[in-house]
Amino acid sequence: MIPDSSLMTPPTFSIITVTYNASRWLEETVLSILNQSYPHIEYLIIDGGSTDGTVDLIKQYAAGIAYWVSEPDKGLYDAMNKGLRKAMGDYVWFINAGDTLYSADTVQQIAGLLKKKKQCPDIIYGETMVVDAERKAVGLRRLKAPKRLSWKSFRMGMLVCHQSFIVKRSMAPLFDLQYRYSSDFDWCIRCMKEAKTRFNTQLVLSNFLDGGVSTTQRKSSLKERYHIMCTYYGALSTMLLHLWFAMRFYTAKWFKGRV
Repeated sequence: MIPDSSLMTPPTFSIITVTYNASRWLEETVLSILNQSYPHIEYLIIDGGSTDGTVDLIKQYAAGIAYWVSEPDKGLYDAMNKGLRKAMGDYVWFINAGDTLYSADTVQQIAGLLKKKKQCPDIIYGETMVVDAERKAVGLRRLKAPKRLSWKSFRMGMLVCHQSFIVKRSMAPLFDLQYRYSSDFDWCIRCMKEAKTRFNTQLVLSNFLDGGVSTTQRKSSLKERYHIMCTYYGALSTMLLHLWFAMRFYTAKWFKGRV
């Protein structure tokens, strides 16, 4: 087998942080990326025109940032699209304000695993640790990353969150702006439909700060996800699956109440 030329040189990871008036959380995010032991990282920050000191913080660390901008946008996913358009690395990876890479060696560990592979995977993924406002670990996400990931996996929910979902830049589409709260769910499915190879690192890749748009706007987010699931998996299948989810939830709640 002829070796994949993309493995002849270490891959570059374009890590993109989107932020807006989140100076309270941003510094830890920035430092978790700038302190990585792996050298081949292109770091981009897309700010939505913050007025809370975010820009001053970005300027403080500008020497380690390949590209940054602070200007109004049309929302979270419009900002993420700006990052995609500017990224130049082999892979794109979104770590937004408040979220962090799991450890200072996370990217180095991924690169080490890739060295052992015969081809460069289209998608790299792993687990996510949930942390609270004090950065204390709450535990791994309830939904565990499947051993083998496919676009059909998300019928059961977002089994891999985008903070631990890394995609080849050459095949990464733009986010669909019709979705305000769950376009990342749609984006991941589209990436998986396009991907030929997917690699489960079996590592915890990121820390997810409990909170944010998908939590505070939970109802709207779930409505969008339901619509997305109907689009890809069919309305009847999605409805029956959600009825099963509801029955399982209320059955477990009933048994718990009787113990």
